[in-house]
Amino acid sequence: MKKGICIINLLLILIVFLGCEKDDGEFSSQNQSATAQFKSSVTVEDGITSDFQSWLQSNGYGSYDFLRNDLEGGSFGGKINMTDQIINQPVIFIHGNSDKALGDVFGQSGWTDSRDYFVSQGYSNAELYGFTWGPADVYQAGSQYHSYAYLSQIRAFIQAVKAYTGASKVDIIGHSMGVTLGRKAVKGGGGYDAAIGNYNLGNALTSSVDTFVGIAGANQGLVSCYQVNGGTLTCDNENGLYPGYLWWGFGPYGVSDYLVDINSTTNYEGDYIYSIWSSVDEIIGYGNLVYGQYTSRIPGQDGEKKYSSIPYGHFNVKDMTEAVQYQMVKNHYIP
Repeated sequence: MKKGICIINLLLILIVFLGCEKDDGEFSSQNQSATAQFKSSVTVEDGITSDFQSWLQSNGYGSYDFLRNDLEGGSFGGKINMTDQIINQPVIFIHGNSDKALGDVFGQSGWTDSRDYFVSQGYSNAELYGFTWGPADVYQAGSQYHSYAYLSQIRAFIQAVKAYTGASKVDIIGHSMGVTLGRKAVKGGGGYDAAIGNYNLGNALTSSVDTFVGIAGANQGLVSCYQVNGGTLTCDNENGLYPGYLWWGFGPYGVSDYLVDINSTTNYEGDYIYSIWSSVDEIIGYGNLVYGQYTSRIPGQDGEKKYSSIPYGHFNVKDMTEAVQYQMVKNHYIP
């Protein structure tokens, strides 16, 4: 009974916050003013461009369905004209559980604000990329996990963007479950998914990534997953976010196999590794602490930007930190 109540509470939290309006605050308002002035003179497209689509089909990536035509805001990125030049290092955005590439609803806004800000700073449509993994449905949130299907799709997208743009390296920005998915996609190697059995993603992509930014990730798991005793796929102790348990003050024991794997080594995510997180994150909760560790920190990271007051909750810590994200990937600087 307790497990069922906790699951319902988690779902209600997500639904409530998806239905709220975003309080942008003064800092974000300044960013929006700058982006609005710049956007009118820069061409961007929602959806993967026809040039990138053609390239994907011709280079063996057609089966991954990066376009996601079944969703509004399902993807973005690519050259609008074949002659477009790649000047800035391409940035790949990986959204979180139940979110999507682009959107205009709080909680499902994807990377709309970040993309617009990067465009305002001189990035082109050919240098910013994202696609939707998963159903983008809050009612299916508990069924999403670090599956081989999602990992292989995200990994292929990283490889495709790098090859398509001809860049020597790319930058990656992930949010929430997109952080833990992105880390394994870069790390590569083996794993187990009950849907297919044992798998091997291949060699690490570390040399292909300049900067990796993790926003509001659950790298040590979620306390709420302990409360439901791993009762959903998202929270299970195999490929979920189960943080383990303490026994007479020792532990944690029984931590998710997936989390053990991605935290067993460090510094593989890229040349520069940063996190952005909040101690008032309403989804992660508990001051961001899991058994005394800040779960949104990435082991071995080079630096972080921490927030400790509203409105920087789970979603606003993504939507209101565009300038911080930009400085991290462009200048390896934490403002």
